[in-house]
Amino acid sequence: MAEWIGIGRRARRCYGFDEIALVPGTQTINPNEVDTSFSLGGRKFKVPILAAAMDGVVDVKFAVEMSNLGGVAVLNLDGVQTRYDNPDIVFEQIARASPQKATELIQSIYTKPVKEKLIAKRVIEIKKKKGIAAVSCIPANAERFAKIATDAGADFFVVQSTVTTTKHISREYKTLNLVKFCKSMRIPVIIGNCVTYETTLELMDTGASALLIGVGPGAACTTRGVLGIGVPQVTATVDAAAARDFYYKRTGKYVSIITDGGMNRGGDICKAFASGADAVMIGSSFARAKEAPGRGYHWGMATSHVNLPRGTRIYVGTTGALKEILFGPARVDDGSQNLIGALKTSMGSLGASNIKEMHDVEMIIAPSIQTEGKIFQVGQRVGMGK
Repeated sequence: MAEWIGIGRRARRCYGFDEIALVPGTQTINPNEVDTSFSLGGRKFKVPILAAAMDGVVDVKFAVEMSNLGGVAVLNLDGVQTRYDNPDIVFEQIARASPQKATELIQSIYTKPVKEKLIAKRVIEIKKKKGIAAVSCIPANAERFAKIATDAGADFFVVQSTVTTTKHISREYKTLNLVKFCKSMRIPVIIGNCVTYETTLELMDTGASALLIGVGPGAACTTRGVLGIGVPQVTATVDAAAARDFYYKRTGKYVSIITDGGMNRGGDICKAFASGADAVMIGSSFARAKEAPGRGYHWGMATSHVNLPRGTRIYVGTTGALKEILFGPARVDDGSQNLIGALKTSMGSLGASNIKEMHDVEMIIAPSIQTEGKIFQVGQRVGMGK
């Protein structure tokens, strides 16, 4: 599979969403009759799309609305919601900042310590409104925050960092034992992020219910530029799915794969499922919702890093309600609305009646898929030419 890139050095060719296409099969299905549901920690959800734990996307209001629509939104316990009693003031400051000052402002905002009372308060606020309370934090805070969140009634706990492995080495601080952590939890644990077969397989042995797949593909993430690391999402998902299937055959336990980042259109989401994903996690598309707290702005989770930011603030605008983004009717031509409608139509065209059958559709390498016949769209910067 690898090609020579110089004397004594070979490298694999890997693929992202823009480089592949899905091939229709020998049957088609009425899109209204396909099943897009997925299971997570023993619970079934009709929307196989999670909202990313990013401050410009998810707050209490958004999490409740996402729950009402049949999905899951993850609240960031390391963010603005748990550092400030009134986060709206902070969001207004971030929205008003100039591009030159945005990163500096975000860095200063995140220097304020997390208030543990706000962790419980946010979870309780979501649960009081009958929402699914999924929360996230970095490994260093996991043991402390997990107890507070679980006692408050959280439904899912996400341990998330730029790159997660079972063998994190440090002499400077105590590392999180993921196996011990998962065993101690009363609620399902999701771990991220990883991109390779070997690491996916090892992380499945921790007892996690699902894994997040993706390093650096997010719209507001600059990890790939700053650190030079990452694997394009199609290849990363295919490799992780292969590990999932092998693990299931070996143990009988099915650990869900959630492709995280790099998708801002319906077609990207469909390709993620065809690559083997059980669900996907997106941020930028949801940051455009009226219910999102970011006022049309979206910033990476590592933007606030004091010494080495690995994210930036971007303007995505506010294009419609969350319901429109998920279920339509679409009012834009770029594929960023009615994501479930796009998934159902794609599944019907491919002859896949459920997400599992999407894993078996034919995929082709097609670098011209975005440009073939689209000269007028490109010239006029509409549709696929934006």
